[in-house]
Amino acid sequence: MMKALAAALLLALLAAPAQSGDGHHHHGHGRLDANSMASDSAATNAFRDADARMHREMEIRYTNDVDVDFMRGMIPHHRGAIEMAKIALQHSKDPEVRKLAEDIVKAQDTEIAQMEAFLKRKQDTKSR
Repeated sequence: MMKALAAALLLALLAAPAQSGDGHHHHGHGRLDANSMASDSAATNAFRDADARMHREMEIRYTNDVDVDFMRGMIPHHRGAIEMAKIALQHSKDPEVRKLAEDIVKAQDTEIAQMEAFLKRKQDTKSR
């Protein structure tokens, strides 16, 4: 029973990108055509660039250490959030959006420092 469930789950996961039609796995990003890009705002183009950069940086080599892999994957994810928040700060006039963006920058910066410190401690422990 468990093997059949695991096989069904694996098949569903493998089929999911093909069903989405865009080949991306993160919130359907990435569908672009020349017409939409030409008419997009500077903020939209900046978001696209930030999103593409974040996804490239999230393509880490996994180590089979859940803690290290989590931290190494989340750091670029958080950097992407910071970059998007800074784009919002540059282009948005809405006070609620601006406040949230400022809070995201502060929180994510703190969390990145925490994750980097964890990875450094882990590396220092390994090299002993």
